[in-house]
Amino acid sequence: MMENIQATLHKGPAVEASRPIKMTSRDVIVHYGAKQALNGITLDIPERQVTALIGPSGCGKSTYLRCLNRMNDTIDSAKVRGQILLDGEDVYAPDIDVVELRARVGMVFQKPNPFPKSIYENVSYGPKIHGLAHNKQELDEIVHTSLRKAGLWREVHDRLDEPGTGLSGGQQQRLCIARAIAVSPEVILMDEPCSALDPIATATVEELIDELRENYTIVIVTHSMQQAARVSQLTAMFHLGDLAEVGPTEKIFSNPDDKRTQDYITGRFG
Repeated sequence: MMENIQATLHKGPAVEASRPIKMTSRDVIVHYGAKQALNGITLDIPERQVTALIGPSGCGKSTYLRCLNRMNDTIDSAKVRGQILLDGEDVYAPDIDVVELRARVGMVFQKPNPFPKSIYENVSYGPKIHGLAHNKQELDEIVHTSLRKAGLWREVHDRLDEPGTGLSGGQQQRLCIARAIAVSPEVILMDEPCSALDPIATATVEELIDELRENYTIVIVTHSMQQAARVSQLTAMFHLGDLAEVGPTEKIFSNPDDKRTQDYITGRFG
């Protein structure tokens, strides 16, 4: 397995020079009722790079991801402590507009979840709600641009009035990415966005992620170490609610410092 990942690394994007920090987490602790899911996570997320969160099932990756745009607020038993900053602003401050936060920090889920509406309405819904378009022409432009950025325009431009649910799984996921892009986010969170897709659709989404990082900060949870090696520049290894290790993706997969990381990427557990 290690040889396969290292071969992937040579083909993937190179680790880049240090970028400004977009989001900062300090001592983030999460409880679901009596169960503690995160044990004080401190992590900096660089601007316009892909940060991959890896680790075995149930280790806290998705819980941490959902803290970044307060999706855990939707779970009654969830209690979040610590500090998470977006451009230096505390996202858990009492005066933060959570709807506005989730426009700035968009999310793409594990399973494609298009609205039961037309392709056009799926993409236009957010801009309408947030008042980003003043007329039909501006709304059309946002929809067309978002579909192009999501690599979907060529496939759907002549059937925008058809249901989004009628697309293939890979197309639906790119539609969900277009929907996230349409409200001009700064950060895109992706929770195993390819786990329900076939290899061809996965490759298409991975190529898209590589293009999107030129304009967006991306954080991706993935169970596929090969995927993390292909798409990310920074990798954070989670284990039993702890952040075991974080560093440039190439170093994490070729010369990790923590034995838990070494054991996970060599298949000793996971």
